[in-house]
Amino acid sequence: MTSIDPPGVPGTDDRHGHDAVVLAGGGARRLGGADKPGVRVGGRALLDRVLAACADARTTVVVADPRPTVRPVRWVREDPPGAGPLAALDAGLHRTTAEDVVVLSADLPFLRDGTVRRLLTTLRAGDADGVLVADADGRDQPLVAAYRAPALRHRLAALTVEHGGLTGLPLRRLTAGLDLTRVPDPVASFDCDTWDDIATARARIREHGHVLDEWISAVKDELGIDLDVDTGVLLDLARDAAHGVARPAAPLTTFLVGYAAAQAQGGPEAVAEAARKAAALAVRWADEATETKPDATSEAKPDLAPDATPDQAPDATPGARPDAG
Repeated sequence: MTSIDPPGVPGTDDRHGHDAVVLAGGGARRLGGADKPGVRVGGRALLDRVLAACADARTTVVVADPRPTVRPVRWVREDPPGAGPLAALDAGLHRTTAEDVVVLSADLPFLRDGTVRRLLTTLRAGDADGVLVADADGRDQPLVAAYRAPALRHRLAALTVEHGGLTGLPLRRLTAGLDLTRVPDPVASFDCDTWDDIATARARIREHGHVLDEWISAVKDELGIDLDVDTGVLLDLARDAAHGVARPAAPLTTFLVGYAAAQAQGGPEAVAEAARKAAALAVRWADEATETKPDATSEAKPDLAPDATPDQAPDATPGARPDAG
């Protein structure tokens, strides 16, 4: 097991917080071996979207080879690389110290911090070993979950003894030995296993009811700012169009560029750098609308409904939706 830690991400013995482990080192066979964590949805890498959802974690460990990310994380790799999800989870847990740990896959485009908080709140309110999300078909999603770290470590140690290691073992071997609570959430549980899934996610965030929230979240991540924007006030000031995004995007983006420049203590250089980043994001955003889907065998998943709530899956496009199986 190897790890690379960024500066400024120290460990701590504070047991009142939680840590996060994100598994991002899979082979993405159904994407033709593409770099799935780096695939962009709404201009942001899938991994960065997940990292934004678990930003409240005291320490975030990503099990994968290091790469640039929107916020500092700890990097670790299972030994040997590609040994499977249980080996990856075990490697990630070795870099955490909190009593509660959120475990996530890196391909969840609709995961939000509200879902993560809900999982942790439910975990702390009961006696179960973990709380996981159930998808639209009622299937367990053990990589969208919060667990008691001691229970995970105990179960992984038992499996290691029983099987002589964790390489190649499926996740169900882990969950079968834990007392788990389920939280239905077909939106947060939607993952991107195929190119059809990627296309559905990209279409979903461009729908009228979602595009502005998605765009503002993407700009804030790109510029490295954390700010609640009163969009109603800003939209009263200007209604210019933003090419490839949505009509109200231009004034909101301009405001965020100005705010980022102010945080950098202003000046022409700060404004130019923030504007460059936002412009590059807008280009990526627009390019996705015309991007040709690579040839790849895809599997279908249930439709996501356009106006979905946590109890109703979103549907990005009319008609049948591929089933992930």
